[in-house]
Amino acid sequence: MREDQHQHPETRALHFRIDNAQTRPVATPIYQNSAFSADSPYFYTRKSNPNSVELEGALALLEKARHVISTTTGMSALALVLQRLRPGDQLVVNKHIYGCSYKLFQRYAEHNQIRLTVLDLSTAAGRAELPAEVSMVILETPTNPFLKTVPIRMLADRLATKSPPACVVVDNTWATAIFQNPLELGAHISLASATKYISGHSDVMGGFIAVNDDALAESLRQTRFYTGAILDPHSAWLLRRSLHTFPLRMREHVRVTRLLAGYLATRTEVAHVYQPEIDGVQLRDYGGILFFQLRPDLIGRYAAFAGALGLFDTGTGMASVGSMVAQPWQGSHASLTTPEKEAMGLDRGLVRLCFGLEQPEDLMADLSQAFDALTVKN
Repeated sequence: MREDQHQHPETRALHFRIDNAQTRPVATPIYQNSAFSADSPYFYTRKSNPNSVELEGALALLEKARHVISTTTGMSALALVLQRLRPGDQLVVNKHIYGCSYKLFQRYAEHNQIRLTVLDLSTAAGRAELPAEVSMVILETPTNPFLKTVPIRMLADRLATKSPPACVVVDNTWATAIFQNPLELGAHISLASATKYISGHSDVMGGFIAVNDDALAESLRQTRFYTGAILDPHSAWLLRRSLHTFPLRMREHVRVTRLLAGYLATRTEVAHVYQPEIDGVQLRDYGGILFFQLRPDLIGRYAAFAGALGLFDTGTGMASVGSMVAQPWQGSHASLTTPEKEAMGLDRGLVRLCFGLEQPEDLMADLSQAFDALTVKN
C-alpha cells in the first residue's frame, strides 16, 4: 500500500499487507478468512474458501465425481441430502445402518411427513419389497454393523425400472473411495464422514457429498450456503493434508485387518467374525474395521475384555492411526431403543474392532491376553 506518514498508527497497522500473489508456497496455506475482497472469486467463506475448494477438488478425483461439496461433519452431509425430500415422499433406508443416521431418518420423516420404509437391501427378498414409488434410497455398504454388502448396481438398475425418479444415496465412509466408487455403480450421491479415514488421526471433523449431476451439485451448494454447513478453513486444510497419506494408510489398514481376521478366527472365545464380501468389482478391497461375536457364555463380559486391552482405545470414534474397541449396543447404536437394536440383530456380545497402524503382532498379543482374562475365574 502507499505509505502515508500522516496516518495514525492504528490505521497503518491494520492496512499493511504482503503481496499474496508473490508468496508462491509449496503447500497451500490456511486461508483463515471469513471474507474476501469484492473482486475475489471466493466472496465469503460460508459460500467457498480456497482450502475447502482445494479439498473438494482432490476428493472429486478420488470419488471419480464431477462435484464434491464439503460439509462440517458426515451427519451434516446426510442432513443436506435429506432436505431434498418433500412431504409425502417415500424414503427407503437399509436395515443395517449407523444408529445416529437411523434416528435422523426417523426424526426427519416424522417432522416432515415423509414415508419411511426400512428394508434389508443386502438380500434379494429385501430388494423385492421396494415400494412402487420411491423418492430416495439411503444405504451404507459395507454396513454398520455386520459389514453386509448391498449390490449398488443391482439396486440402482431395479429402481431405474421400478421407480425412475428415485435417488440412490450411498454412505461410502467405511469402504472409502480407495476401494469403492458408488457413482460409477449407478448411485446418484456418494457421501462420507471425512472425520473417519480421510482424517485418519481422530483430530478433525468433516464430511462431503460427491455427485455428477450439475444441477444437483448447485442445489446442494445453495442449501449449504443458506444453512452454513460448509467446512471451516482450518479443518479443510487438515483434511487436505491427511489426503497425502490416505491411500498409504488404507493399504496398511488392509494388511493389518487381514492378519487380525485370521487370528480372531482361531480364538475359541469368538463365535463368529464378520467380514464384507470383496468381489473385486464393487468392493475392490477392504480394511480397518471388523465385528466379532463373543460366544454365548461370554456375552456379558465385554467390559472385562475391553478393560484388559492395552493398545485399543475405548473412546468414541474409529478409523484412526490407533486401534479402538467398541460395543455397538452401547456405542454407535446407543440412541436406538432396545427393540430397535434387537430388530437390527444387535446384542451385547457384538464387538467392533478398528485396527490402526500398530504392528499386527503387537495387536494379537494384546488381544490374546484380554481373551485369556475372560476365562480366568474371579
